[in-house]
Amino acid sequence: MTAANRPTTKRLARAGIRDVAAAAGVSITTVSDALNGKGRLPEATRRHVREVADRLGYRPSAAARTLRTGRSGLLGLTVTTYGDEPFTFTEFAYFAEMARAATSAALARGYALVILPASSRHHVWSNVALDGTVVIDPAEHDPVVAELHRRGIPVVSDGKPGDSPVHAWVDNDHEAAVVAILDHLSSAGARRIGLLTGTSTDTYARQSTRAYLDWCERTGQEPVHESYPAHDSRAGAVAADRLLARPDRPDAVYGLYDPNGTDLLAASRRYGLRVPDDLMIVCCSESDVYAGTEPPVTTLSLKPRLIGTTVVELLIDAIEGGGPRSSQGQVIPHDLIVRASSLRRAPRTTISPPRAPGIG
Repeated sequence: MTAANRPTTKRLARAGIRDVAAAAGVSITTVSDALNGKGRLPEATRRHVREVADRLGYRPSAAARTLRTGRSGLLGLTVTTYGDEPFTFTEFAYFAEMARAATSAALARGYALVILPASSRHHVWSNVALDGTVVIDPAEHDPVVAELHRRGIPVVSDGKPGDSPVHAWVDNDHEAAVVAILDHLSSAGARRIGLLTGTSTDTYARQSTRAYLDWCERTGQEPVHESYPAHDSRAGAVAADRLLARPDRPDAVYGLYDPNGTDLLAASRRYGLRVPDDLMIVCCSESDVYAGTEPPVTTLSLKPRLIGTTVVELLIDAIEGGGPRSSQGQVIPHDLIVRASSLRRAPRTTISPPRAPGIG
């Protein structure tokens, strides 16, 4: 086949921002604002521009954006509680849902989310050009947050940051959530409520445990609690067994982590305890598995999808808005999903069935 007869493949030109502006009948600035979530445009205009951009196959050039704005379009996400095992947290339903929602929120604003380890022995942080970072459950005086702040990288935390320098934070009211659970169990008939908690210093474990101890002091109950490293699921099963083996065994337990619910169900069977008659159970979990256990287990939801979306929105606003750190906070409501494991049945009066005729 000669060169003259050889078929040629014409490379399709990539649609540019000018093409989108011309097809949509708007200015280049309007296209940029519509696709980047900026400016004060009518929602109908934003939707129209995005539909035109999708139809033309327009994709912003990452290199061009970096040159124009000095930003990479990359957001980091890390969980400092799991520094030595950076991706273990994805095995938990809360973190998985939160990360999925955060990823979607980032993509909607033209950013990508990168999950990174928190341990200082990992050098990847210096090799990835991040515009900002979400830190989940920062510890008091968190070294990761301090280092990011030193480098001028905006940080938004999932969890109250204590003294750590963040631009903003999002969290639940853990004290109110714990009090609601304890009051629920008490009103259902519990007289000695136990707690399975973590040994970490993150705000979730610290505030939840403090709320439990304060509630016990206020109601005159002696605390009955066991703690364990939250990232070690085997340790959780041991702690649940340890709690039910105590001479002052509780008749209700709240577990701060998943899979505390299944751990407590298994331990109750080993000790011959009926749930909820002998032991009521509540655990904090986003997993659907507890709707199908026997009995179904009451769970506390911390709304991770809403939190994931909110932290990313606040982070991108900090990146694109610049300005001084505001340390603003947003509190996300919790949701107690009550199931059979925390609803103790009222005592029943036994009525003998009628006897058959002729039987004395």
